[in-house]
Parts: sequence; structure tokens; C-alpha cells
Amino acid sequence: MELFDELSWSDSFLLGFGPMDAVHQEFVGIVHTMLTCPDADLLAHLKTFERHADDHFSQELKWMKSTNFPAMQCHDDEHLAVQKSVSEVILLVEQGDFSVGRSLAKALADWFPGHADYLDSALAQWMVKLDTGGAPVVIKRSMLPSSIPIET
Repeated sequence: MELFDELSWSDSFLLGFGPMDAVHQEFVGIVHTMLTCPDADLLAHLKTFERHADDHFSQELKWMKSTNFPAMQCHDDEHLAVQKSVSEVILLVEQGDFSVGRSLAKALADWFPGHADYLDSALAQWMVKLDTGGAPVVIKRSMLPSSIPIET
């Protein structure tokens, strides 16, 4: 599995459930910062991520419980594994092992797109369907320079 050296927000991460899309944008921003910050700032950003993940995953668990989401256990198990890894890595970074903190950030950058595509998209569709009776409509823009038409 390829580990990404960076993670940046793009419309490809949009799932069509506004509250989840907003928290995912924040998630991506924090992970990007962990990948690019100086070592001296890494511990603070890891702790920021830990707080974010606790709130983010807790909110998703509330949605799943309150709506009897069928894949709740599998989804929550992934969140619990991430939270466990984050708390273990923070202890190591506090002892000066910045490389393990960078490895965690790269692993999160690699993990997030798949988690969002499969588990979070299912939850987003579930939430929107319960609210509106239909699937979310998501319009995604391609922001790559090569895809922008050049007018002549």
C-alpha cells in the first residue's frame, strides 16, 4: 500500500453530508500540517489531531447509534484502532522519536481516503437517506491545472 507524503483537501473527499464533509476537511488539514510541520511542532499537532479524532469519531458514533447504522461495529473498530495508535505514538514522540510521529501522519494520509470512500460514504448516504429519502448529490470539481480548459 502506497504511503502518501502529503494530504490536501479536494472535492474528491466530498460525501454529500455537510456535517461530515466539514469535519473531514478539518481532518485533512490537521494531517497535512502533521506531515509538513517542523519536528519541534509535531507533538503539538499530534495532540491537536488526537482531540480532533476524539470529537470526530465520537460524533460519527452518535450518528450511528442514534440511527441503528448496520455497519456500526466495523466502522467504530477502525476508529478505535486509530485512536489507540495515536495515543501510543504521542508517548513515543514525547520521548523524542519524531520519526514514528511522521510515520503515523503518513499512515493516516494513506488510511483516510479508503476509510472515507467506503465506511464514511456508507454512513453519509445512510444519514442523507434517513433525512431526505434519497441519496446525496455531490458535485465534485477537478482542480488540477491540466484539467482547466484554456480559452483561445
